[in-house]
This record gives sequence, structure tokens and C-alpha cells, in this order.
Amino acid sequence: MRPQGSVERHFGMLRAWQLALLRFAVTLDNVDRMNVMAIANEINRGGHTPEQPATFSFFRKTSADLCMAISRQHESADAILRQFLTQIEDDRLSRAFIGAMEIDHQAPTVRKPKNDNGLWRGLSPRGDIPSSAR
Repeated sequence: MRPQGSVERHFGMLRAWQLALLRFAVTLDNVDRMNVMAIANEINRGGHTPEQPATFSFFRKTSADLCMAISRQHESADAILRQFLTQIEDDRLSRAFIGAMEIDHQAPTVRKPKNDNGLWRGLSPRGDIPSSAR
């Protein structure tokens, strides 16, 4: 079982990575791109010391792909950016990315399953209340 502080640290690192990507999307500055890569390497290292090489490379590869897409150096930039946007849980951060990257992004519609089991069968809908009963 992991201590609560470890989970909070990982969440904080992920948030810092997303914010660094947003900053790069706004500035397109090489210093900001290098910051994204540094945070990605830190996340990949997973708490190991700097002397130990990271065996996990997901964030480094993803960061490189995202930075290329943000700077429009990737042939499928829009698809990569839209995929990334679907993974951002914070609506404000997602909207900031959409604005910074100037892409047209529609949030996917999520259909809720209909699971009423006949509970409301026989009752009239709310809009059908007779005016005399109001």
C-alpha cells in the first residue's frame, strides 16, 4: 500500500507536466520545451536517483510527440493534440489548451445508460402536469 504523500507527489508531477506543456503551447520557446522534457524524465524516473537510468520512457516519448504536434512539426498534429485533450480531466486546463493551440475540439458526448427498471412506469412526465394541479 502506497502512502498518501506518494500519490499526491505523482499527481503534482503530472499536473506540473501538463502545465509545462501548456506553457510551451503558449510560448513555443525552446526553454519551455526543455522544461517539459525535464519533468517527463523526472516522472519516468519514478523517484529513483538521477544516477539510475529511467527504465520507463512513456512520458519522454509522449512529451516529444506532443511538443512536435504543438509546434506543428508532426503530420498528424491535430489528432495527437485531440487525443491528449481527451485525457485531461480538468476542464479549465483543457479549455486553456484548446485556446493556446487554436484547434477545433468538441468534447465527446457521453451517453448515460438508461437503467430505470420500470420504476417510473405509469407516471406522467413532469411537463405534463395539468395546470389545475399547479
